Amino acid sequence: MAIELAEPTAVVVAVASEADLVHARQTLRAEAVRAGLGLVDQTKLITAGSELARNILTYATGSRGELRVEQVRSRERVGVRATFSDEGPGIEDLDAAMTDGFSTSGSLGLGLPGSKRLVDEMTVSSAGASGTTVVIVKWRR
Repeated sequence: MAIELAEPTAVVVAVASEADLVHARQTLRAEAVRAGLGLVDQTKLITAGSELARNILTYATGSRGELRVEQVRSRERVGVRATFSDEGPGIEDLDAAMTDGFSTSGSLGLGLPGSKRLVDEMTVSSAGASGTTVVIVKWRR
């Protein structure tokens, strides 16, 4: 199923500090509201997005990355796509990272798998020193 941009513009948020996490959450909320997502789906998107943005601060080189948020459409559905990217060291074992309880930072290990459960679609690409990109999509119900 092809996804296309519902609108030709995207909002880009730099992620490099705790204050940027607030801006990321606010941006995700605004775009979720604009796409017509209900309160529960807004909360799920924001929660997943907040976790993924925090991962940039925790794992990316120099704690720097980017969030790109855009409205998307597929057939008759409208939603929000959020792309989190960094140029950090990458995820060594993606299969392990997608397993509940796996953590390299001493956390609960619910970040990536927990985020995946909150959204409708999620892809993760990571290779060595080329960084990591996580794309999530939440559709309006």
